[in-house]
Amino acid sequence: MSDAETPTDDAPRDFIRDIVHADLEAGSVSGIVTRFPPEPNGYLHIGHAKSICLNFGLAHDFGGRCHLRFDDTNPLKEEMEYIDSIQEDVRWLGFDWGEHLFHTSDYFEQLYQWAEVLISDGKAYVDDLSADEIREYRGTLKEPGRSSPFRDRPAEENLDLFRKMRTGEFADGEKVLRARIDMASGNINMRDPVLYRILRGHHPRTGDQWCVYPTYDFAHGQSDAIESITHSVCTLEFEGHRPLYDWLIENLPVPTQPHQYEFARLELTHTVLSKRKLIHLVRDGHVAGWDDPRLPTLSGLRRRGVPAAAIRDFAARIGVSKSNSVHEIALLEHCVRENLNKAAERRMAVLDPLKVVIENYPDCETEILEAVNNPEDESAGTRNVPFSREIWIERSDFMEDPPKKFFRLGPGREVRLRWAYFITCTDVIKDPSGEIVELRCTYDPATKGGQAPDGRKVKGTIHWVSAPHALDAEVRLYDHLFARPDPGAEGDWLDDLAPHSLEIRHGCKLEPDLATFEPGRTLQFERQGYFVADPDSTVDTPVFNRTIGLRDSWAKIQKKAGGK
Repeated sequence: MSDAETPTDDAPRDFIRDIVHADLEAGSVSGIVTRFPPEPNGYLHIGHAKSICLNFGLAHDFGGRCHLRFDDTNPLKEEMEYIDSIQEDVRWLGFDWGEHLFHTSDYFEQLYQWAEVLISDGKAYVDDLSADEIREYRGTLKEPGRSSPFRDRPAEENLDLFRKMRTGEFADGEKVLRARIDMASGNINMRDPVLYRILRGHHPRTGDQWCVYPTYDFAHGQSDAIESITHSVCTLEFEGHRPLYDWLIENLPVPTQPHQYEFARLELTHTVLSKRKLIHLVRDGHVAGWDDPRLPTLSGLRRRGVPAAAIRDFAARIGVSKSNSVHEIALLEHCVRENLNKAAERRMAVLDPLKVVIENYPDCETEILEAVNNPEDESAGTRNVPFSREIWIERSDFMEDPPKKFFRLGPGREVRLRWAYFITCTDVIKDPSGEIVELRCTYDPATKGGQAPDGRKVKGTIHWVSAPHALDAEVRLYDHLFARPDPGAEGDWLDDLAPHSLEIRHGCKLEPDLATFEPGRTLQFERQGYFVADPDSTVDTPVFNRTIGLRDSWAKIQKKAGGK
């Protein structure tokens, strides 16, 4: 076994990697070739990310290669939009297939010829039963299936009918090609499964060249064989399809002998990962599109400001197993916070502004203060923050009659302004309805930088933004899309949509340098959470999305449980 085939000490370990390691040691394969085979009929979500990280990770750890192959066998549901978005998502996640980009449609002619081989060998036949009749004849888990009345057609007649299917002489659904295996098999997938069906639709790559298309079960294993895939890794729902995968490989003159292995798919609380349900959410307007930051799609997570590195970390932490389980979304959020705490620059932003006038500060004067960009990363440097007589603070940082453990601003109370001075509230200004509209304060010039030369301490530190310099912005506060951790467990899953998964705030006050903060770049609004500049931003109105709050519920859960 070469050095390139030996996983590093810090590489993850799981049962699939153990299989790969054993295959290399035994010499049953000379190198590792994996693939990620998405259907281009929707956007990728975080469940796909687990598979992407596994397949590309295997190739990386064992010095092999991973193919990106589009399973484009259904022209009625596939679009170039999805093909483009999938490539963008895989690259964003940090992986590259190099020159190994393939499509099942690349192999349509070869797959068709192999279907004729099965027909000639008496192992496939053209069936006239409708889809409903095929389901009825298939039987149940407790009862064997019944043979189609067309099962014993002669090979010559089947070849003639199949060729007429290809040339468009039959209507959609009028005939199908089925494997001739065993209608009494205990595995329903082996009861003469459909291999080809008639579909008239414009294919994104082959146009109108074909009107018969292979099913996933027929195309998948043979495509693996053409590409010399050594380890075809699928999720557990395909475990029952593995005997058919093997049967087709054994009964066709394929160039290589790939093997299929299954692992548990990702399930996550407070979300849905069913493609059908995601399409429903998008098409029925429950969300703003495939990249809505509340969705678990990779484009939605990216727009929300979730770093690709955090998703890779999450995939590594949950690991790969044969047992289905549901993972807490809090773990994903913990990975996001841990990554952003180290990488994100800090800024001050007031989301519910209350004006403060510092009466003893010189009128019309502006002072430039120095603020640290990231206390976790010294190389991030510092920035200049303007300070003036009028500032904005968070409305929740003031209480007219504060309780004992409220350490922020109140009448007669002194607090520290982050990076600036100590201030004391001297007066409260209200409008005719009694709402507080302004605070009057004084500042101590000797406390610049947040330290008092006489050693006095204050318990509260609050953030602020200079009023004359403040940048007006729209801030979108995103939360879990579903209120229940298990949507649909006790009724219609749509009834579990959280009513306040998005709150939009206008007139938020931000540090002025955020006017040029590029979309996609995530930062921390001090004491608020992590936010990302949204593509909807304009010169006049910047838009920021909340990626996640600062409180780490997963860390608290682990600490309480005594875990790491």
